[in-house]
Amino acid sequence: MNSIFKFSVFLLALSLTYSCFEDDDDTAIESSEISDFVWKGMNFIYLYKDNIPDLSDDRFTSYTEYRKFLNGFDSPENLFESLIYQRELVDRFSWITTNYIELEQQFSGVTKTTGAEYNFYYAPGSSTDVFGIVRLVQPNSNAGSTPLVRGHIFNKIDGVTLTEANLRSLLNPDTYTVHLATYNTNGTATPDDDNLTESTETITLTKTVFSENPIFKTEIITLNSKKVGYLMYNGFVADYDAELNAVFGDFKAQNIEHLVLDLRYNPGGSVNTAITLGSMITGISNKVFARLQYNNDLERFNTNYNFTTTLSDDTPIYSLGLSKVYVITTGSSASASEMVINSLKPYIDVVQIGTNTNGKAQASVTIYDSPDFQREGANPNHLYALQPLVASTVNTDYLGVPFNGLTPDIEVRENVTNFGVLGDSNEPLLAAALAAIQSGRFAIDTQGITPIMDSNTFKPHSKTMYID
Repeated sequence: MNSIFKFSVFLLALSLTYSCFEDDDDTAIESSEISDFVWKGMNFIYLYKDNIPDLSDDRFTSYTEYRKFLNGFDSPENLFESLIYQRELVDRFSWITTNYIELEQQFSGVTKTTGAEYNFYYAPGSSTDVFGIVRLVQPNSNAGSTPLVRGHIFNKIDGVTLTEANLRSLLNPDTYTVHLATYNTNGTATPDDDNLTESTETITLTKTVFSENPIFKTEIITLNSKKVGYLMYNGFVADYDAELNAVFGDFKAQNIEHLVLDLRYNPGGSVNTAITLGSMITGISNKVFARLQYNNDLERFNTNYNFTTTLSDDTPIYSLGLSKVYVITTGSSASASEMVINSLKPYIDVVQIGTNTNGKAQASVTIYDSPDFQREGANPNHLYALQPLVASTVNTDYLGVPFNGLTPDIEVRENVTNFGVLGDSNEPLLAAALAAIQSGRFAIDTQGITPIMDSNTFKPHSKTMYID
């Protein structure tokens, strides 16, 4: 039984056992139709339901009391936020959308974007001003048609100095202009005397509808006569599983002996694709890859996900049968990326290079305003949908990802003055992985500064692990 069908059965069964009070009559809540959907959807499946008194099944004694509660919020969004458990500490990732069509496109890798991604850092000597550095440019995107390249630094957009407070608004327009700058270390290793020098060069970028291929870069690197496969993978998108399989088919045909999996900018995605990737790396089958654990009401729906030997269409996958994998991570590596690392650790040696991951170990699912909360039969009067956390993920040994992320074995930060070329053996993080392969060196290099955020921070659907 495939996972999509299993989850459909799960929703159907759950709707039949739904235990909260019923309306006194069939009349819709006139001004709170969407809020009614929000509360019932969260009561239905939210992972932290037991921690939110307002989601208790016996919270309301009458329909009138329930309606009064809903009408106490001036928007569905505010109601939704009131039902989130410890937003800043525990549940940083549940969200509500006003347009589930855009959400579905996002999950398919289709977004409106310039095609450029950035890291943002505090400007030298400031705790408010920031500067950005281009971390990648998507080929065939609008940014890809401009002079913008990885490593470019900018400190203004449309002539306005960047601050932590104005970043979102400055990046929001469909067209904006970045003002390039140079980062100066003044010949010292400490950041105390660093500064930025503005230039007169500007680059104008325009957002377009763009389908991002998560397979950003692949290389075969020869290291002391041994072949190392390199894959930079930027999102777990099921629509590209066949192409991912082809990459592993090529790695297998090339007889690679080592694999460097670069997840440094991968915010997550499909649980099934994460399982597929883990299976391609190891060749393991019929063993537990990960366990999904729901709230106390729904323990009977806890699910074990096994390694697989096929894609969703039953196409056999190419597996490398490796006993060790080298994984590059940063704070932008989240959810399904962390799930892969955590789930592989009980079975093979996982050498993590870079910095701590994001620390998101929960899975979500899209909840629609329909009788069984599925897409079919969704209320035609609006496009609201919920993407709440519904399950915690643990590996076969019941170990989860810590809230502060997974700690690297080899700590290396991206350096703003030497970002390097992705896929090039001299790029600092890849170079550290190759050094570990070559000599087993597990050195720690903590030079460089840590980004305060990245451009995915401003995407409402980033850092997501979702159940297909």
